[in-house]
Parts: sequence; C-alpha cells; structure tokens
Amino acid sequence: MQPSNLNTKRATLHIKNMVSNSCIRIVKEELSRTGFIQVHHVELGKAEVSYDTQLINDDGIDVILKRNGFTLINDKDAQLVEQIKTSIIQLIFYGNNANSLIRNSDFLSEKLGHHYSYLSKVFSEKTGTTLEKYIILIKIERIKELISYDDMTLSEVSYQMGYSSVQYLSNQFKQITGFSVSEYKNLVRKDRKPLSSIL
Repeated sequence: MQPSNLNTKRATLHIKNMVSNSCIRIVKEELSRTGFIQVHHVELGKAEVSYDTQLINDDGIDVILKRNGFTLINDKDAQLVEQIKTSIIQLIFYGNNANSLIRNSDFLSEKLGHHYSYLSKVFSEKTGTTLEKYIILIKIERIKELISYDDMTLSEVSYQMGYSSVQYLSNQFKQITGFSVSEYKNLVRKDRKPLSSIL
C-alpha cells in the first residue's frame, strides 16, 4: 500500500548501529514489510522514506528498528557522530584500497561538509574519545579480518590500511589487542568485535 498524498511525510531517518551491507538489507526489508512505509533509498546510517502519518509515526518506526538492533537518532550532533562512524567504516571496510590513498581527514571533510577540526570536536564531546582513536580501533578490526582470511601478506595489509610500514602496523596492533599479529593468527577463537559495539 502506497502512502496517501494527504498525510504523507517524506523523511530522512538517521539510524544508529548500521555497520554493514547486511544492515542496509535488513532495514530496507523491515521497513517495507509494514506495507505503509515506502522506502526510497537506504545507505549506512540513513534511510529515505515516505509514510502516512495516520498509520505510523517516528515512535512506531523506532520500535520496528529496535527489534532489529537499530535505533532512530534525532539529536543533530548525535546524527553527525553516526555519519562520521559510518563514513569511516565505509572507507576502511569498503574503500577498495582508497584508505592508503586518501587522508582520513580529507575524506571526512569532503563527505560530510565540515572542517575536520569541527567533526573531531563534536565526536569527542559526544563519545568521550577522540576521532583518531576511533579510526584506529576500526582499522584494527579490519586488520583482524584481513589476516584471518590469510590471502594477503602483512605488507599488503599494511599498504591497504595506509600504514607507513609493517612495523608500525604490528606495533599498533599489539598495543590495541595485546597480541602480536602472528599470535593473533594462531588463536583458535579470534577476538572480533562487532563494529556497532566500538564506542
């Protein structure tokens, strides 16, 4: 059922905890399944929809999202922080080697339309940690994934993740995880964190 024109609201929903392509699929499917939400476009952290306000409101949409581990974000600064997070995840996990060619600060400024210093300030105020630390934590999770596949050398991983040397990557990996890269590779149960649980 298409929303009727009289009470139709077109909205951009800002959604917390969308961290992968499967999250995009789930949000699209769950919102469409209601029968009275028309989904126009979904990307990490965001959905463009239309719906009849007599049939459902933001609270009702939030209930649907929460059943699937997501939640609506209404606070402007919180929306920006979520956009920063999803942009970093996009670059590091889906950037096809772009991470070694583009500075994180340039990428975020261009994508989100704010100076990096402003983004960094809002991020720190809302999360209690620095943007640089968050980028490192996401990089480490990507490195864990890449070395678990075991189809790239550590030099290739280092290059793809934008490290100046294998030694620099190794030192940072040990500092964050407590394991050397080779120790981590030999773990029977790899300690991988869900991206939504980082901060």
